Amino acid sequence: MLNSKQRANLRAIAQTAEPVTQLGKGGVNDAFIDGLNKAIEKRELIKVTVLENSGLNPKEAGFEIAEKLGAEFVCATGRKLVFYRRSENEKINHIEF
Repeated sequence: MLNSKQRANLRAIAQTAEPVTQLGKGGVNDAFIDGLNKAIEKRELIKVTVLENSGLNPKEAGFEIAEKLGAEFVCATGRKLVFYRRSENEKINHIEF
């Protein structure tokens, strides 16, 4: 569980990050989660855009994705979602708090 300072730090880092993927009509399916799992393992912090035509509420989708990823749902800003999970890979630069 992240505290407020950690969450603020992650939001600041995510502000300049580009979204890794978009959530569209297909919704939150296994292929989508698998792709996010690979991305979060390499980056630790990922941003996802929820498209208007998905028909999903961004915040509700954020909680669902975080649960399936085993990650922390950092924030939803408009239609952008941010997730964090510490990577098991020791070769990457980890985000320090």
